[in-house]
Amino acid sequence: MFMLVSLFVAMGMWQTKRAAEKSNTEQQYQSATIVSFQRALGEEYRFAHIDVSGHYDPERHILLDNQIWQARGGVHVFTPFKTLEGTTILVNRGWLPLPADRQSMPAIPTPHHETVLRGTLNIFPVPGRILGSADKMQSHQWPQLVTYLNHDDIAVALDTALESWVVQLSDTEKAGFDGRNWKPVYLSSDRHRAYAFQWYALALASLVLWGFMGFRTPPENKPTGNKS
Repeated sequence: MFMLVSLFVAMGMWQTKRAAEKSNTEQQYQSATIVSFQRALGEEYRFAHIDVSGHYDPERHILLDNQIWQARGGVHVFTPFKTLEGTTILVNRGWLPLPADRQSMPAIPTPHHETVLRGTLNIFPVPGRILGSADKMQSHQWPQLVTYLNHDDIAVALDTALESWVVQLSDTEKAGFDGRNWKPVYLSSDRHRAYAFQWYALALASLVLWGFMGFRTPPENKPTGNKS
C-alpha cells in the first residue's frame, strides 16, 4: 500500500509541475504584443504578433497528418513563405480534410501574388510521442504528407535556409483554412491541476483505507464442535 500511495503522490506532483509550466506558457501567450518580424526572430519572441510582406510558395506544401478538427481527421497545411528580405519560414494555414485511404491529397489554393502575412510566431510543433524515424522528405514530390515535422529534413527538401519557427496564420486572413483557433497549449494548466487533484485524492483515499484496515479489530475465531 505504501508503494501505491507513493506512486499517487508522485503522479500528483508531476501534474502540479506540468500545470506550472503550462501556466507560464499561457501567461506568455496572453501578454504577447505586436512586434516587427525581424525583431521577433532575433529575440526569439514566442507568440509575438507579426506582419511581414512577401509571397507564398504556391506548390510546395507540407501536410502534417493526424490533426483533429470538429471530430474529423485531417491535416495542417504548412506552406513556405519568403519575405521581401529573403527570409523563408513555414506558415501553418490551418486544417483541411484528408481521405481515410491517404491516397489523394486535398486541393490547396494559394495566392501567387505578393501579400502581407499576419499571424503569431511559434515553435515547431512538438509531437507527444515519436514512433520510428521521420518521414523521408522528397524534393520533387509536392505536397508531402508527414506524421511530424523535422526542420532539417524540410530545409533540405526545400533547398533553402529555413527559420526554425513557424507562423500560425491569423484567423482573419483569407489565405488560410479551417481550425485556426490557435491555443498556446494542448492541455491547459487547469486540466493539469484537475489531474493533480485526482491523484492526490487517490493517495488520501488509499491512506484512509490503509488506516481503516490496520485499526479494524479482527473477528474472534470461535471453535466449532463436531455434531454427532
